[in-house]
Amino acid sequence: MAMLVGSVLHLSPLVLATTTTKPFLQNQTERTQAATTNTVSSLSPITSLKNCKTIDELRMFHRCLTKLVARSCDLGTRESLSFAKEVFDYSEGNGESYGSCFMYNSMIRGYASAGLCDEAILLFLRMMNSGISPDKYTFPFGLSACAKRRAKGNGIQIHGLIVKMDYAKDLFVQNSLVHFYAECGELDSARKVFDEMSERNVVSWTSMICGYARRDFAKDAVDLFFQMVRDEDVTPNPVTMVCAISACAKLEDLETGEKIYAFISNSGIEVNDLMISALVDMYMKCNAIDTAKRLFEQYGASNLDLCNAMASNYVRQGFTKEALGVLNLMMESGIRPDRISMLSAISACSQLRNISWGKSCHGYVLRNGFESWDNICNALIDMYMKHHRQDTAFKIFDRMSNKTVVTWNSIIAGHIENGEVDAAWETFKIMPDKNIVSWNTIIGALVQESMFEEAIEVFRSMQSQEGVNADGVTMMCIASACGHLGALDVAKWIYYYIEKNGIQLDVKLGTTLVDMFSRCGDPESAMSVFDNLANRDVSAWTAAIGAMAMAGNAERAIELFNEMIELGLKPDGIVFVGALTACSHGGLVQQGKEIFNSMKKLHGVPPEDVHYGCMVDLLGRAGLLEEALQLIKDMPMEPNDVMWNSLLAACRVQGNVEMAAYAAERIQVLAPERTGSYVLLSSVYASAGRWNDMAKVRLSMKEKGLRKPPGTSLIQILGKTHEFTSGDESHPEMPKIEVMLEEITEKASHLGHVPDLSNALMDVDEKEKIFMLSRHSEKLAMAFGLISSQKGTTLGIVKNLRVCSDCHSFAKFASKVYNREIILRDNNRFHFIHQGKCSCGDFW
Repeated sequence: MAMLVGSVLHLSPLVLATTTTKPFLQNQTERTQAATTNTVSSLSPITSLKNCKTIDELRMFHRCLTKLVARSCDLGTRESLSFAKEVFDYSEGNGESYGSCFMYNSMIRGYASAGLCDEAILLFLRMMNSGISPDKYTFPFGLSACAKRRAKGNGIQIHGLIVKMDYAKDLFVQNSLVHFYAECGELDSARKVFDEMSERNVVSWTSMICGYARRDFAKDAVDLFFQMVRDEDVTPNPVTMVCAISACAKLEDLETGEKIYAFISNSGIEVNDLMISALVDMYMKCNAIDTAKRLFEQYGASNLDLCNAMASNYVRQGFTKEALGVLNLMMESGIRPDRISMLSAISACSQLRNISWGKSCHGYVLRNGFESWDNICNALIDMYMKHHRQDTAFKIFDRMSNKTVVTWNSIIAGHIENGEVDAAWETFKIMPDKNIVSWNTIIGALVQESMFEEAIEVFRSMQSQEGVNADGVTMMCIASACGHLGALDVAKWIYYYIEKNGIQLDVKLGTTLVDMFSRCGDPESAMSVFDNLANRDVSAWTAAIGAMAMAGNAERAIELFNEMIELGLKPDGIVFVGALTACSHGGLVQQGKEIFNSMKKLHGVPPEDVHYGCMVDLLGRAGLLEEALQLIKDMPMEPNDVMWNSLLAACRVQGNVEMAAYAAERIQVLAPERTGSYVLLSSVYASAGRWNDMAKVRLSMKEKGLRKPPGTSLIQILGKTHEFTSGDESHPEMPKIEVMLEEITEKASHLGHVPDLSNALMDVDEKEKIFMLSRHSEKLAMAFGLISSQKGTTLGIVKNLRVCSDCHSFAKFASKVYNREIILRDNNRFHFIHQGKCSCGDFW
């Protein structure tokens, strides 16, 4: 638009035409010109400019015009500014310029105050082009327009003029520069001007403090506030106090917030409504709800801003009924709710799932003309989508003239909440603009639907979008997807991406990464992330304990549990599940009993059914079936099907047919649709050679429409996931896989491998059983991995079911024959197999 070249502001011909020839409102030109001539003529005995015979008369004429322009600008309406512009242009008529610095200042200030910042900046440029030198008032007015417009380039040019024209030491000008840079987010530049000031007043400090507070540098804002009251003879004004209190609210720093409140009380600063609203907001965000309530009651419900602060924070903290209570109080007190009030009310109705109240809010919005506000419409869309009223939500959406990215995000989130992931995906694809929330929402939905590979592909697509950078939420979703896939190469890339892009590794993301690496069979990386985490909470310790448990390192898992206790962290039920699971996988019966008994006695955590289930699993794996059964009978709650299934699985390992049948009967009563129990029982019968009983179980499954889930295994080769299903020979590399399977079988047999036929759950001859075992999904994946990867490469295989004993033995021999590390992850734990030995010690 305008550029500084040297010390002169140059205008383009288009700008010149716009600023010098066109009237402000074209349809008012003739009327306003006539009014201007008549008004100017009536201001003095001089009837027109041509009648001015002396220099004094000219000066008087000019003073009248100047006062008229200034007063019109003071009114600040579009009509008064239009009139001022016509008078201003008239003063430059007849080929002679009578414009003055004062008139320009009035016009620039008027436009900037009215929010017509582009016009104000153009007037500043026109002034420079007319050869009229700005003074110390012109620059602040121009900078004010640049600050409101966020016109950083124009403001920097004005700063250059300030330095060149030697106004850089003026306090008024310096304050305007600090405010301009702070509003434009250039806090380093603002601080540089601030630090170089030889004199500062309350405006200087307030501009800098507010700049920090509004730009998420809340700690800097608080530090600067206390520096001001400690080192400077400056009394803060109400705006200073509001910004300082707001900074404490962002920090959720109650202690510092109360110090500022005490300063207000002791310094005699007059408390106004905005300060009270800021204090209430601060106390609510710091979870000091009772104090916020007392302030609210003390200063009454007659303050709209105070009511809005209270209601919005109630909604944020999930106290939706209380938020609506504030709205009712407003209505009873005669306060008319505004758009912000209704935004809180609609959000409260959305959370409460109360469509009746929501419709009432919608009616109020329509009666008061609030439907033109984007945020209101977005909230209504969200509410109706959550109430499964998509048709109404779409009507609001279609009527919106300004569909922002938030609007589209509300539609996508609503589809996802209603389980319509396909519809959410189609909406996502046609969005004109997408922000990080859009991407995070759709990626999170894909992860939630177990579409892990699709989620990672969408994330890769996001990388090509300019201006969209992944954040911690993105990486938590992607890390979760990667963990479920067990893709170690992708996991390492994700961690590298986080480090490369400087994404903050907070405790939530760090915990997700610990879980990701543990699921991908890399416990060392998992513990490395954990060890480098600051402010580790219980969830982080739980993830680390779980990582060690899955890796078969039960001793280290218990050490971590004890370390957490020693640090004074209070364990929750989830931590105890991890610790008991570690004992179960490691066969640590005595430690498991001690931990279980300490739950209620030492830590005040009453055992739930899941903890009893862990103990049943622990005792059952250790062969203590009678003790496990007695524990079930002595439980203070009714045992569920999961509990009995743990006992049934232990019976399968121990070969106790009678107890297995008893457990299966209990399961069929509690959860007759549970397929796994039928499969386990049939496996027990098959191992005992009771084929008729096994056939009866299978027939019962068929009659009930139950099907055993097929065993599937995944293996990643060169970044591509290959899936194998037991008995399925459709893979394009199947001929080569068969050859490799025969080779492994022959070499393993020379080393002593004998197929465990008890895992072949069919009453067929031995040869057929051996063939069926050879087509288990983990063996197919293993053979494919050996023919598709370089020598020495670790093979990582993920199975959806428990790995059978024959495949476990087969993998141990294969690792020794081919000198490969094989990592088998089933639905229960990891098996790290190397040189014929497994991390589980054959106890799983």
